[in-house]
Formats: sequence, C-alpha cells, structure tokens
Amino acid sequence: MIACLVIPGFELRAALRERPRLQLEPAALAPSGYESRALLGSVTAAAEAAGVQPGMRLGEALATCPSLQLVDRDPAAAEEAWEQIVRRLEDAGFSVDPAAPGCAYFETRGVERLYGGLEPALKRALKAVGPGWDARAGAARRRFAALAAANVARAGQALVVSDERTREFLAPLPLTLLPLEADRRQELEELGLTKIGELAGLPGGAVAERLGPDGRRAWSLARGGSRRRVRGRKPAAELLETLEFPEAVGNELALRRSLGILLDRLLARPERGGRALRKLALAARLVGGGSWRRTVTLRDATAEPARLRAAIGPKLLDLPAPVVALTLEILTLAESVGSQLELVQPEGAELRAHLREGLRQVRAGTGSGSVCTVVEVAPWSRLPEQRALLVPRDD
Repeated sequence: MIACLVIPGFELRAALRERPRLQLEPAALAPSGYESRALLGSVTAAAEAAGVQPGMRLGEALATCPSLQLVDRDPAAAEEAWEQIVRRLEDAGFSVDPAAPGCAYFETRGVERLYGGLEPALKRALKAVGPGWDARAGAARRRFAALAAANVARAGQALVVSDERTREFLAPLPLTLLPLEADRRQELEELGLTKIGELAGLPGGAVAERLGPDGRRAWSLARGGSRRRVRGRKPAAELLETLEFPEAVGNELALRRSLGILLDRLLARPERGGRALRKLALAARLVGGGSWRRTVTLRDATAEPARLRAAIGPKLLDLPAPVVALTLEILTLAESVGSQLELVQPEGAELRAHLREGLRQVRAGTGSGSVCTVVEVAPWSRLPEQRALLVPRDD
C-alpha cells in the first residue's frame, strides 16, 4: 500500500510555533512580497469560521474579518521543522518521499510486519510526526487516492481505501484536490463540474481536447491514477554552518564576507569527504522576526570557493531586511570525489558527459523521478497515451 501523510497549513503552523496564542485567534499567512496579487496563504480555524479562506485577496479578507492578524512567512523555520519531521519518520523505519513541506509519501509493505499490520504502521507514522501538527494519514493502492484519503481524514486519523472502492471514494470529493490551475478549474465549474466523479465520467479524449495535457492528467487522476511505486529519498547529510551577529547587519560587503567565512567552514568539514557541492541553501534570520531562504543548484558540481561565491553571492541582494544570523547548508553532494580524465576521448563522449551533468542538475533541483525516459510498451495501440511509459532515469 502507498501511504500519504498530510499536515494542513504546514507553513502557517511552523510560523506560529513561536506565537502559539495566535493559533486560537483569526490569523492568516501574509501574502508573499514576490506575488503580483496580494493573496492570503493558510488560515487558522478561527479565521475560517469568520469567513476568511486561503487564496482570498488581502483587502477582501480584512473587510470580512477586521480582527484578522497577518503572520509573516518563515520559510527557514518551515524547512527546518519539515526536515525534523521527515527524519523522525525515517528513524521509525519509513522510506519517505517528501513531495512538499507538509506532504510526504511512503510505502507500508516493508513496515507492516514490523508494527503488526497496516493501521498500526500508519498510527506509528502519525506518532512520529509529534504533537501539535494535527497530521492525518491515508493509504491506498494508488498515489492520488492515498493523498485524497489523507485530506479527507480527521486530525490524528488514518484512513484506508481499498482499490475496489477507489472510484466510489473519489467521486464526491471536490475538484480542488486535483492539480489544476485556477483558470482550468474555473472553466470546469462554468461547465457545471464541481466533483471529481463528474470529471471522471467524461470521455478522456474530449477532456484532453478541451483542457490539454494538464486536463488529461487530472482526468486520469480522477479515475484513480497510476500505481507508481514510491521512491524514498536518500538520507540527507546535515552539513550546515551558522554565523550569528551581535547586531543586525544590512551591509552587502559585510554579508559577502560572512558568506565567505561560512563557505570556508563548510569546505573544511570532514563529513564532505572531498566531494564537490551540487546544491546549497542560503538562509537568514531577519531582524524583528521572520526568515528568508534561497536554494542554488549548480550547473557543474564544484568545490572551488571562487565559483561558489560567484553563484551564491548574488542571492544576498534579495534580502528584504537586515539579518541577525546567516546560515549556509549543503543539500546535495556530487556522487564521486573526482572525474577520471582520458587521454583520447571517443567521439561524442564530451556531449554525453555534458548531458549527464545537466540531468544531474535537473534532478538535484526538482527531485528524484523528475528525469524520465520514454519506453515504448504498446506501439500497436490506437491511444497515444498507451503506446509508451515514462520511466524514472537513474543515471
């Protein structure tokens, strides 16, 4: 079985850990400063009871609930809290595939015997998350059905959906569970479709012609989706360095020198084993509360300080306020220590090497399973979608 663990409003819950009083009051995650429209993020139960909904315009939300309190986004705290949750799940024996902060998948086949069955294993996963997160879990034979079950379950509950009841279970659920853009969802609502079952009852060709590839994928998910296996992530190495300042620093020169110190400390860590750096994260704790975080995926893995400073340094210009602490973390290391050179390279070897390096960069930036190979399985089929499969690429 494929299990899905969901924590609704995870980013808001992570930001409110330092302000637990607001959890019982009307509060919402403030709009991001990089969005073109001021739209709210997650909201508390009290705000939802007052009529405030996630994705509502800021002015409309304040008119609906004048006592609404805005909570600044804290991406560094959310990332740290999510990493701790994932590691607790891994310590409990689960091979976790974190899809996004607040949502993770894992297979229960390897742990059912350990905990005495499917439901005890799901309860152990909920217990590993810890108190205060209101996590819920769902399990099914298909990935999307497990996600839908986790969203339907109550806090602290584990809901199991059999494969025979998948279509029946998904039918009454709203279209908001499907990965559709707002315009496409609005188009479906204008056509009178509000439930997953109503979309699943339409001909697949008509949906693909009207909504394109995204609509075809949503239609496939509405009918249960595929039975792809869950690929657990590789255990992350905790390689980070933090520099705290006695007072807030906003000078670019001082920040760049601080970045150089952090980089030298990381490169000197023995845990690195001489391997080059492929993906890094730069985070800062801002003055007055809140945090800031950016990730950098390098085109070519390197351990040269000058190249690393040139790649990470420009991110400091995006800081919205002076900082009181700066953190640099290595997210992904290269697979090998060095590269074996050849006296005479065969024809096309350099192009293939560049292609492999580019694929590694894409995989490091978007996650495992994002790079796939087209494998022909049924070339005689009249349906184009059944002629080939997308298989994750490992090399």
